[in-house]
Formats: sequence, C-alpha cells, structure tokens
Amino acid sequence: MSNLNHLFERNLQWASEIKSKNPDFFLELSKQQDPQYLWIGCSDSRVPANQIVNLAPGEIFVHRNIANIVVHTDLNCLSVIQYAVDVLNVKHIVVCGHYGCGGIEAAMEDKDHGLIDNWLRHIKDVSRLNIDQLKNLSEIQKLDRLCELNVLEQVHNVSHSPIIQNAWERGAELSIHGWIYRIEDGILRNLQAAISSLDDVESPDD
Repeated sequence: MSNLNHLFERNLQWASEIKSKNPDFFLELSKQQDPQYLWIGCSDSRVPANQIVNLAPGEIFVHRNIANIVVHTDLNCLSVIQYAVDVLNVKHIVVCGHYGCGGIEAAMEDKDHGLIDNWLRHIKDVSRLNIDQLKNLSEIQKLDRLCELNVLEQVHNVSHSPIIQNAWERGAELSIHGWIYRIEDGILRNLQAAISSLDDVESPDD
C-alpha cells in the first residue's frame, strides 16, 4: 500500500524550521485566531493564499473553490463569510482570481464536463451578462478578461450578502476587494473594485 510518509517528514521539517526561529510560535498560535483578512480564492494548487501575500499561519482566513465563486446558495462559502465577519471580525475580504483559470476556461468551452458544469453555469452567466465586453477579443484576451469580470461579479455578490449588509448596518469596519493573480510572474493586481459601505453598493437592479 502506498503511503504519504514523505509529507509527514516535510511537516516535521517545516515545524522544526519555524520553531528554530521562534520557539513559542505554535504555542502562541494555538491560543487565538485573530486574522484581519478573509481570502476567497480559487482551489488551484498554484495559488496559495498565505504564500502569495507572505503572511504567516493565523494571519489570513481562507475559503477556496473552483474559480473563486460566491453564490447565495453556497452554504459552505456563506458560513465561512459569516464566521469571518461575525466571529473573527475581519476587516477585509479579498476575492482573488487568477489569469489562466481552468474553471473559467472550461466554462468557455462548448462541451460536457460532467457534474462541474452545474458550478460553471455561474461563470457562463458572467460571460452572458458581459457579452459586449468580450466580443471581438482573441481567445486569450477573452479568457483573461472573463477571469477579471468573474472577480468583479463575486465582489458584487459578497457585497449584496445579508451577512455583509447587516455588518455595515451595525457599523462594522469592513471592506471588500477584488484582486487577480498572474501565476507566470507571481504578482497580484488590484482590480480597483473596493466596497467599504452600503453607500458604495449599487442597487440590486443596477
């Protein structure tokens, strides 16, 4: 039977290296969880939240799924958002997509992918709603732009969540940000989509 002993060995090496720099790191970490950020990102193994922004364990709360989607029927994602906002009192929610996203690319294809097509339907809706922005683009340009538009749509969805709107109504200091990451160079880009209050949120009919 195959085993994963090499991962246990890597874990011991990782923990030892951290404790050599700060012997009390894990003891201190175990006493509290006090992140200032919630990261909603893609499940892609090449887009690890902590490493991208160079934050240590305990400094960022993370939810990841295929193509960093936030929909109001996803109780998993909504539960993470509620815990982050109502219990951890995070100050920032970052929706981070990435260029070359396989989920976005699959949604652009006209073929059957199986069960995941139900999830990709949300991306197809983003494409349909932004058809004017996507026409006359090359396939690569269209993929990049749809990756960006998907992030913007998810920022919109987060801001319209009752969890977030209730937090703003009670005066919580909370901002939502839309970022995108390029795997080829490791650099984040700000899509300038920050929303920090109910006044920043457009009406549902917009």
